[in-house]
Formats: sequence, C-alpha cells, structure tokens
Amino acid sequence: MSATTAVPGKGGPKSRTAHRISGPLFVAPFMVLFLLLFLAPLGYAAYLSLFQQRLIGGTVFVGLDNYVQALGDPQLLHGVGRVALFFVIQVPVMLLLALVFALALDSGLLRLARVIRLGIFVPYAVPSVVAALMWGYLYGPDFGPFAQLSRNLSLPAPHFLSDGWMLGSLANIVTWEFVGYNMIILYAALRTIPQELYEAAAMDGAGAWRIAWSVKLPALRPTLLLTLLFSVIGSFQLFNEPKLLMSIAPDVISSSYTANLYAYSLAFTGQQVNYAATVSFLLGLVIVIASYAVLLTANRRRTP
Repeated sequence: MSATTAVPGKGGPKSRTAHRISGPLFVAPFMVLFLLLFLAPLGYAAYLSLFQQRLIGGTVFVGLDNYVQALGDPQLLHGVGRVALFFVIQVPVMLLLALVFALALDSGLLRLARVIRLGIFVPYAVPSVVAALMWGYLYGPDFGPFAQLSRNLSLPAPHFLSDGWMLGSLANIVTWEFVGYNMIILYAALRTIPQELYEAAAMDGAGAWRIAWSVKLPALRPTLLLTLLFSVIGSFQLFNEPKLLMSIAPDVISSSYTANLYAYSLAFTGQQVNYAATVSFLLGLVIVIASYAVLLTANRRRTP
C-alpha cells in the first residue's frame, strides 16, 4: 500500500473536526428558529403570568396568585367544560366518518376513487376563517338558504345559531373541515399494510367485511391513536369558528365561550395580558393532561 493512500474511515485532525461539527451545523437553523419562535415566547409568557397590572403600584410580582384566581374563574371553567363536551360529541363522529371513507377508498370498489378522495379532502384546504364565514351564512336565520327554504315551505326556520344548537353547529363546521385530513392519514396507513395479510385472510375464507374488521382495523390502531391526539389538541384550541360566529350570534357566543377565545379576549379586549398568559398556560396543561389520559387509556387496552 502506498504511503499516500488514504485509509478508509480515517483522516487527519481537520477532517475529524469537520465531521464532528457537521451535525450541529445542520441542526443549528432549526434550533435557532425553535428558540426564537417557540421557547422564547413561551418563557416570556411564563414570566408575564407571574405579574399583575394594578392601577396603584403598576406592574407587581404576585407569584402564583394569577393561577389561583384562574382555577376558580367560572368563565374559564365553563369554557373548558364546553370544549370538553364539544370534544366528546364531535371527535367520535369525525373519526368514524374518516375511517369509513378511508376503508371505502381502500376497498377498491369505488368508481372515480381519486375524484371522491379529492372531494372529501378539499374542505381541509379551505381556510377555517372562510369555512366559518360560509357556514355562518348557511346558518343565518334571516338570510340563510335553510331559513329561506323553510319559509317557502311554510315551516319554522331552524335555529342553528341558538343556544341549544350552537355547539352542534360548531361541531358540524369542524367535522366538515377535518374529515378529509384524517381520512388521508388513515388511508395512507391502510396502503402500508402488507398485501400478504389480505391474501392469507382470503385463503382462510375471510370476506371483505371480515378482512376489514380483523386485519385492517387492528393495523390502524396506532394511526387512530395519532388522529385522536391531534383531535384532542385541536378541540381544546377551538377559536376561529366561535370567534367569527360571535358577530352573528352575540347573545349565544360570549367572549369566554371557549378557553382559547377567553384568553384572546383578556389580552386584546380587556388588556389583561398577565392574566391571559396564565389562562393560556393552564389551557396548555389541560391539553397535556387530556393527551396523556388518551395515551394511558389506549396503552391499557392494548396490554393483555
């Protein structure tokens, strides 16, 4: 071997140094953005939550007093409870529809499957603001098409924006928006199931329904858990839809209708930035607890 021939896997001090720093250099842009756009605002919000703005004395340090106040705030508690009820009603319906559509598309029995898949997914591409405005027009008791049709048929107009119907109306908007998104996730997971499992089930005499129940659904459990976790986070962050419908149903949707809307109203309407930061942190804690409860329940059911 020539003395000038390089030995594979070895190099001089400069090459080893370059190899050691190449990894951190690749990660550095993400870490800088993560620090500036996530950790720094989060730390600043935590700092703000420890203070109060008072008429006499200005901004004073109060420690955890804001958190104690928030835990007994009926507006916050009602907002969290309302969103929890929304989650219990809306998420099962949404995930069930997404699962049915994904299984139907994966069956290969549908004609124009690509067109149907695109049609179901398109609502997710519509911004939530536009979707809320569109459905607000449809729900309108005076100018909406449902109300006009009811009057033409001499029937009472449906009260979609009344107190008793509002939560269901919001659930319908969110379901319309996110069924396609969850369907695509479930459909992609179905496409990764090995074809050999279907062939083995067919050789054992299993039909299409039996294959869906005994092969596809068990294989989809991790993906269903993932979509459920996304739904937990999204439900407790409900904001755009009630915020926009508030203008046409102000007697039903108040500034504290959801916890996220309450934090926004405190910060930008009531100018209570410190208390808004506290409410936001407690809402994040609720999301963490709810997500952990879902994971814990899923793991216990999976364990024999």
